[in-house]
Amino acid sequence: MKPLVPPGVYAPQQDTALLARALSDESVPVGAAVLDVGTGTGALALAAARRGGRVTAVDVSWRAVFAARVNAARAGLHIRVLRGDLFAPVQGESFDLVLANPPYVPAPGGRRRPRGAARAWDAGPNGRMVLDGICREVPALLRPGGVLLLVQSALSDPGRTVGQLRAAGLKAAVVRRARIAFGPVVRGRERWLRQRGLLSTTDQEEELVIIRAELAV
Repeated sequence: MKPLVPPGVYAPQQDTALLARALSDESVPVGAAVLDVGTGTGALALAAARRGGRVTAVDVSWRAVFAARVNAARAGLHIRVLRGDLFAPVQGESFDLVLANPPYVPAPGGRRRPRGAARAWDAGPNGRMVLDGICREVPALLRPGGVLLLVQSALSDPGRTVGQLRAAGLKAAVVRRARIAFGPVVRGRERWLRQRGLLSTTDQEEELVIIRAELAV
């Protein structure tokens, strides 16, 4: 069944598929508390629910919240879908697994917060407008033995993500990589990315990575 993707909601793409493959490598006990932050259409939340997880999905977009709820109902799966920015709707809760496909594409225009559909991909001049917040806040949401699975672009410094998560006491590493053709967003700012040195003069593909971080028991 094709998911409902309203205008302005991020459709599942290659980064979603890469994160789904990483999810398939994880043990998800029945009833495990799972958080999908930046859920979009709910694709990853539904994948976790099919594994038996007790899933909460969060997105800042009302359209995404609506889409995730509709897609869950069409799939016959129960997920709790909340509207809010990053982890704000689940403050005080804890999770066995956190899934994150945040905005990570570097964007010109200073540190202005993006609006509309661009909230799903634009992440400030270094691509870390949301990533740094995840690294800072996620340790407090993980239960002992809990895992974060996060997808990002090599354009937004995976090494910095790993370093911040390790500094927060998590065991973190890049566990998957994939090279993909430039999508519409990267193609639209290719010249700027090359001028910034984020793409070389010969790069014709973008590298995506999965970072896995675990809180010690």
